[in-house]
Amino acid sequence: MKDLVNFFNQVGKLKDMPRRGWVINDIKNPESIAAHIFRASLMAWILGNKKKLNIERVLKTALIHDICEVYSGDITPYDSVLPQDAKKRKELMKTWPRLSEKEKKRLREKKYKREKAALEKITKDLPRELSSEIKHLWHDYEKGLTKEGRFFQQADRLENFLQAMEYYKQQKKPPQSPWWEWAREFFDDPISLEFIKEMEKKFHHKSSSSK
Repeated sequence: MKDLVNFFNQVGKLKDMPRRGWVINDIKNPESIAAHIFRASLMAWILGNKKKLNIERVLKTALIHDICEVYSGDITPYDSVLPQDAKKRKELMKTWPRLSEKEKKRLREKKYKREKAALEKITKDLPRELSSEIKHLWHDYEKGLTKEGRFFQQADRLENFLQAMEYYKQQKKPPQSPWWEWAREFFDDPISLEFIKEMEKKFHHKSSSSK
């Protein structure tokens, strides 16, 4: 039980850790990593029920997918090209990073190794069976090895996309164009695409017509 108390104490830090993507976009009062996990889990459960998936596995994946960030930090696609100058950073946020396939692979591998090491650290004192299950689910999510892992990859990003649209409605940032550009490239799950169509009706068209 002592090791479980320590584990929950560690992951509890995520409640106070802001999501880095919102920090670099100068969002006021950005959500925490734990807040993202909460809604991503809820979305994965409800949207996943529309598919023939193992929902218990989907939910477990959702709950653990970002716990490594207690030690690895929240890494964004912009980190490798982020300028120190605030004005230049603001301009960069208006675009989606365009990197070569070689550079993307290098960054993915670096991120994976950093987060895997962090996950090992946070699970090392847990009972062997539990530690093994968490690491297995995380690896599945990262690599998309099962239909549950691949579905949650989409649900995770879908929650992030929804939050971006909500922040834009409230604070007029982050810029919307890069998000829609990214969405067209990333999402292919029918349920996700149906959800995005409704998001577009609620956020994208209204904001475009108001300019």
